[in-house]
Order: sequence, then C-alpha cells, then structure tokens
Amino acid sequence: MSETDKTIGGDPDARVTDPPSQRRPSDGTPDIAEDDLTGFRFDASGMPLGPASLAVPDVPSPLSARYLFPTEKYRGEWRRHWIHLMPVVVIGVLATFVGGYVIGLLNRSGGSTAEVTVTAVVIAYLVVLSWAAWKIADWYFDRFILTNKRVMVISGIVTRKVAMMPLLRVTDMKYEQSPLGRMMNYGTFVMESAGQDQALREVKHLPDPNELYLQICEEMYEPEAVEARDQIDEEELDDKLQVEDEKRLGGDA
Repeated sequence: MSETDKTIGGDPDARVTDPPSQRRPSDGTPDIAEDDLTGFRFDASGMPLGPASLAVPDVPSPLSARYLFPTEKYRGEWRRHWIHLMPVVVIGVLATFVGGYVIGLLNRSGGSTAEVTVTAVVIAYLVVLSWAAWKIADWYFDRFILTNKRVMVISGIVTRKVAMMPLLRVTDMKYEQSPLGRMMNYGTFVMESAGQDQALREVKHLPDPNELYLQICEEMYEPEAVEARDQIDEEELDDKLQVEDEKRLGGDA
C-alpha cells in the first residue's frame, strides 16, 4: 500500500486517498490544480467519487428530532427550494395590484354600493394575504430528512403529515431537473419501492439535487465510508478543542 492510501474502518477495500493534485505525476500527465478538486472524494485509484456531503447541521432541529428513534443516525434535513413559493408570491402580487385597481375605480365612480363593494374587496384581499402567509409558514415547517435508515418528509402545521421510506426498500431512485431547475439548482426526486404505491414517492423542489442524490446513494451503498468519515471529523474536532483548551490554559497561566 502506498503512503497516500489510507484504509477506512480497517476495511482494505474501502480506501480514501489523497487527491491527484497532491501527488507527483509519473507518466507525464499535467497536474491538476488543488482548488479545482476542493470538496471531492477519491477512491484507491485516485478517481473522483463525487463531491463531499452537503453541509448540514450536526444535530436535528426540534421539529425533526421528535420523529427520530435513539439508534437512528441523523444525516441532514432540508427545506424545499424557495421556488416552491413562487405561485404564492405571484398570486399575492396580483391580488395587490388587482385589489388596488378595483378600489380606485370604485372610489372614482362613487354610488351607493361603492362603499360596500370596497369593503368586500378589502376582505377578499385580506383572505388572500392570510392564505399566502399560511403557505409560507407551511413551507417553513416542511422538511426533507435523511438518516442512515430512511428518508422522511414532514409537512403540515395544524394537521401534521409524516411520510417515510426505508433506504433498504428503495429499489429505484432518480431526480429530474427542468431547464429552470438547472439554472436555480433544484429538482424533483422520484423513489420506487418494490413496485408498490408509497406515501413518499415524489418530492418536488429539493435544493442541490445532485449533491443530495450522491449523499443518499452513498448512505445506501457505502454506509461504512460515511461512518468512517464521521469518525474522522469527530477526531479532528476533538483535536481542535484540545488545542484550544491548551491555549486557553496557557494564557491563563
């Protein structure tokens, strides 16, 4: 084994190697800039496996923590892309312009029924605004959650809905991006499980679909690599905390 190879969890088949930019080319091929490979992982042969996992909180939010059992390992949670709110925003803007225009016409025309009609228009406008606020709040509490065991979608404010699919039962998974989705970096995930109808089959408007797709696939097919990387991250964090404690103690002395 070369000096650049490192085993993961004692498994000789699962290795993490230094990027090609950190090696000296022996066959005359041009070197690769290290900045071009930032965030990528490599296998034992030096081939890129794809970008690293998405940056997610280390601990689940109180909203999602209540749906996780103790032995389940949290991997991340995401809100839908803000494009999910575009129909709500468009309706709210149109309601504002249309309501203002109608009220202006009624005020200029006058008449005995103008005041009653204006009141009705204002009430309708407030109903539309309340509906828009409700949709925005629903988007805020809507979460897509990934663990080492399953994927979940939590939605609803008053009536809470929790859809779940075990990773072991996922037989097929894909994501789709429209031209707008490619520009705005969102996509729709479609998951199949043994040809049966599932509560969680299509999840629209998820952000960073390519990175999220790779993370889910890695969780399904290379869980040992995920565990090893988490262990390495924990060890590095412990080392940093220890160095900071030593510096603080040295400064106090």
